[in-house]
Amino acid sequence: MKRVYHFAADPAPAGLERIYFADEQGDEYAANATAEMRVGETKPLRVRGELRSGEEVDLDSVPITFAVSGQAAATDFAGMVTARQTGAAMFTAQAALPDGRVLKTGYLWIRVSDPNEFLDASYVASTSLSHPRMTAEIGQPAVIRPGDVYPTVTVRSNVEATVELAVYRDGGTPVLSLPPVSFQEGEAQSITVPGTADAAGLYEMRLRIVEPGKPAVYDAFHFAALEPDAVPAKQTAAAFMNEDGQLTYVPDYKGNRILDFSNSGYMGGGVNIPDVPVVRVIEPIDGDNTAHIQAAIDETAKLPLSPDGFRGAILLKKGVYPVYGTIYIRDGGIVLRGEGDGEGGTTIHGAGNKARNLIEVGSGAGAVADEQTAVDIAELYVPSGSRTFHVIDASGYEPGDTVFVRRIGSSRWISEIGMDHIYMRPGSGGTTQWSPFNLDFDRVVTSVDKANNRITVDAPIANAIDRKWGGGQLLKYDDAARIQQVGVEWIRVDSDFDKSVTSTVWDNGKTDPYYADENHAERFVVFKQAKNGWVRHVTACHLSYSLAEMGSGAKWITVQDCRVYDMVSIITGGRRYAIFFKGQLNLAQRIYVETARHAFVVDSRVAGPNVVLDSESALDYNTSEPHHRWSTGGLFDNVRSPISIRDRAWLGSGHGWAGANYVAWNTEGNLTVQQPPTAQNYAIGHVGPKVPGLVPNGYDSRPRNDGFWDVLGEHANPHSLYKQQLKERLGQQAVNNIKPSKAGRPGG
Repeated sequence: MKRVYHFAADPAPAGLERIYFADEQGDEYAANATAEMRVGETKPLRVRGELRSGEEVDLDSVPITFAVSGQAAATDFAGMVTARQTGAAMFTAQAALPDGRVLKTGYLWIRVSDPNEFLDASYVASTSLSHPRMTAEIGQPAVIRPGDVYPTVTVRSNVEATVELAVYRDGGTPVLSLPPVSFQEGEAQSITVPGTADAAGLYEMRLRIVEPGKPAVYDAFHFAALEPDAVPAKQTAAAFMNEDGQLTYVPDYKGNRILDFSNSGYMGGGVNIPDVPVVRVIEPIDGDNTAHIQAAIDETAKLPLSPDGFRGAILLKKGVYPVYGTIYIRDGGIVLRGEGDGEGGTTIHGAGNKARNLIEVGSGAGAVADEQTAVDIAELYVPSGSRTFHVIDASGYEPGDTVFVRRIGSSRWISEIGMDHIYMRPGSGGTTQWSPFNLDFDRVVTSVDKANNRITVDAPIANAIDRKWGGGQLLKYDDAARIQQVGVEWIRVDSDFDKSVTSTVWDNGKTDPYYADENHAERFVVFKQAKNGWVRHVTACHLSYSLAEMGSGAKWITVQDCRVYDMVSIITGGRRYAIFFKGQLNLAQRIYVETARHAFVVDSRVAGPNVVLDSESALDYNTSEPHHRWSTGGLFDNVRSPISIRDRAWLGSGHGWAGANYVAWNTEGNLTVQQPPTAQNYAIGHVGPKVPGLVPNGYDSRPRNDGFWDVLGEHANPHSLYKQQLKERLGQQAVNNIKPSKAGRPGG
């Protein structure tokens, strides 16, 4: 918050009770009012006051302190505002009175626009699509009927260039191509495609924009030609089963579609968790077992890796293992196995009064990006759900390369989604506007077309890459230090806690007294920098934070067949996140949770996708959800839990739009699904109440769009989106591989 002081000669008038911002006519701005300006414009901030008598007075000669938050506009000492860049800035003013009181205005927002902001040569061109029957909106299926004329493409070129347009159907069948169209700098033309889209199917209109002496730039539009009855009953136009028993995804006009989530989970999805042979057996000892278990792990770490990547399993025989510290698995190929997660099995007991994690997998060393390999993505727009895209130069890449597909999120994008314009938390303030950030999608290159500079990766990107909002890059990474093939299974975990410590706090309200001690074990298993791991058949009691946390460096982790009961902590922020996703391409399935605040929760700026499948929560103190600040690509599939995918606005310190490109598929319970700007969220086959979001409300009445809701009140077909996608990608055996199994069961 930058402060500017207005130096004036006169003291505040006697009897001044309050001050406020006023418009040019002297009328008071409403709370959180927005004044519009354009880049380069100036406008005075006018502050008026109200006396105890009710008389309104000007304060032009009274010392005023102005404060501004945000870069979009600035003010000088006299309160003259200059609009600097697209976005929003928040202004307040205060006056010091002779009696020592300080009067403050409410919040006034200045929103700045720039009609010329995308005309620079770096943006190459602006494109749009139109058709009398088709909806050309982000997140809405783009549909015409067979026999309709083709949509019209309009291009406004920022450079001298030629534009080539070709039409393809159903993934690559050429339909037609047009002669190149020449554009002068600043010229706009509409390109009409002759004929009609006679055949039903999915169409792509590909544009190649060639500026002399520079690499080509690409763009595309998408639509489906469908008969009115093409979508079967109890199915959705966004993803329905065709006659061949395969899902047909109908994208929006820019190609965004429901993601394929099936790459999530151990070994990239659809791989059976192995029953690793036991190489060491230990039994509980008296007192602290931390060093006892750690020694077995460290000795196992000295064994060579087998061809399938394992050193072996450590079997913890039945009994109670008091653990006062933290157990570390720093090397791959190690499985920690108990003899059952029931009360008569193997129990790791978090002993003592220290808050900590009980098991940590991997170290702080994760994937290290090689910035020298970075190449720009050569698309104006890469839709969410894409696996293939152009780069400026693909010559340095080969199949098998581990890469980040970097989606840049500029300050302009932050403004576009309104996250530089979050209202202050009512009554207390403290809301932080968002700063720019990138999303790095952790992927593996599967094919390279060097002739056309096209790259294909193993899993879809979960957020569109748009040149207007910063574009994207491809860059290699090295993750030699990230361990893999680590599992924790068939164990019960419990924790000491002080029953004399109770509370009635429940977020912003009150509830009956409950156990609230927090000086005890927080998390059972934390995957820090690890891939291809699992937690299965674990029952957790009395933890304060989570059974499993998949950290930002965790990839291809499966947590399955686990239960969480009787969590112990204060019921407020930063606690009771039973299954916590911070990484990407992870899967939680067949989980049961009680007494969590957020049973299944995704952290901020998570690149995704991540999946919760066939799971349930009860005795919830809050919702399962993407929690804050734009995580992307989550799936709640056959989950019975209160779920919220929404603009969380000022909650926390400014959580805002918490999730984008999420899908709630055949869920049950209370459900909130809103659409964030520039993306979409889907609610399909939900049974239960449709719950409004936090906003709009009486404090912030600005409208928010609903997400894409379909087949509401009954479950949709197919029964499971994840399993159907897995079947289509890898076959029925992959689905069988993730079913409940006795593999790894002690003695079985």
